[in-house]
Amino acid sequence: MDDQRDDTPHTPTADPATDWTTTPVTADLLRGALELERTEQGWLPHRLPARARAQNTDGQLAMAEAQPSGVRLTFRTRAGVVELDTLRTKNAYRGAPPRPDGVYDLLVDGALTRQAGVPGGNVLMIDMTTGSAETLPGPVGTVRFSGLPGRDKVVEIWLPHNEITELVALRTDAPVEAVPDTGRRKWLHHGSSISHGSNAASPTTTWPALASSLGGVELTNLGFSGSALLDPFTARALRDTPADLISVKIGINLVNTDLMRLRAFGPAVHGFLDTIREGHPTTPLLVVSPVLCPIHEDTPGPSVPDFSGVGEGQLRFRAAGDPDERADGKLTLGVIRDELARIVKQRAVDDPKLHHLDGRELYGEEDSAELPLPDELHPDAATHRRMGERFAALAFGAGGAFAGEGS
Repeated sequence: MDDQRDDTPHTPTADPATDWTTTPVTADLLRGALELERTEQGWLPHRLPARARAQNTDGQLAMAEAQPSGVRLTFRTRAGVVELDTLRTKNAYRGAPPRPDGVYDLLVDGALTRQAGVPGGNVLMIDMTTGSAETLPGPVGTVRFSGLPGRDKVVEIWLPHNEITELVALRTDAPVEAVPDTGRRKWLHHGSSISHGSNAASPTTTWPALASSLGGVELTNLGFSGSALLDPFTARALRDTPADLISVKIGINLVNTDLMRLRAFGPAVHGFLDTIREGHPTTPLLVVSPVLCPIHEDTPGPSVPDFSGVGEGQLRFRAAGDPDERADGKLTLGVIRDELARIVKQRAVDDPKLHHLDGRELYGEEDSAELPLPDELHPDAATHRRMGERFAALAFGAGGAFAGEGS
């Protein structure tokens, strides 16, 4: 990567001296989103379709699916300058230091070439002591990339994985055109905030994005922070989305929300997989159990915030359950891993394209000693990189669930 990051604030006012081409933001320029919603300002990418959104009443999922993890604008152009006007919505937490701004990654012919941020935008102010949230409105801003090679090239702009991003206008100093299907296999992934990106450094360095790059596949990331909860409408979205490879990472949110008991968990997993198989009967399907999370290995949820260090920007979590509650069917990560292994083994007798991966192979005890989870729940940027490299080797490598051609 050219080590260039443009942090200069830009307002959405194009240089009149430049011969700009303004291109409408349409679905054929966007990858990784399931739908585009017309808004007052522009277009909002969604990672769940309208039918699913209509059946959801949870604000956390509504926020997560509108944060464009894995969503990128992709086009061919000779442009040396690219500007994108956006209206972001950034999360902030009352009483805590400001969170880092979201990052836009620009790739040229697949290589990370520029990174930049955008000023302005809305702020969603969250009070974790009360659970309330307030939106503080702000202006549209512009992310600008200049000095790009003047040759014909494929440009990708990966949107911030952790900021709701409305796309207002795309300007270039040369025409753009949509990129035809490359023929690369399409990987559809679902998971929790860890798959969404948690504390990754940028949108192309979430572990699924890294794994997709190493595996040479096209990613659609349906990782939803706090919301990998076996929702039927999510299963239907997976069922109805074209894919050559599918993975579902199940477990941590079911524990840290204390959503269900063991009696409900098994049938819910079967139902989730049954629904996916309705649309993808022979597609390689990989079920991934939770990565190591020491606070919930043997202690049920819910997870609750520990505010003792929030003034210094150190929000952490702790497990509020009691290990003795496992006898009453409360879930822990250990219980979930055992149940997922059992379910996949049972189903694989009649479904040879169904596979299982123990999440501790991506991040286990030795990794935890070297790279502990900073807030006790979410991996940091270095751990995302390690998990992406491990997943690529285990899933796309020789003998892996995704080795060779998908069906």
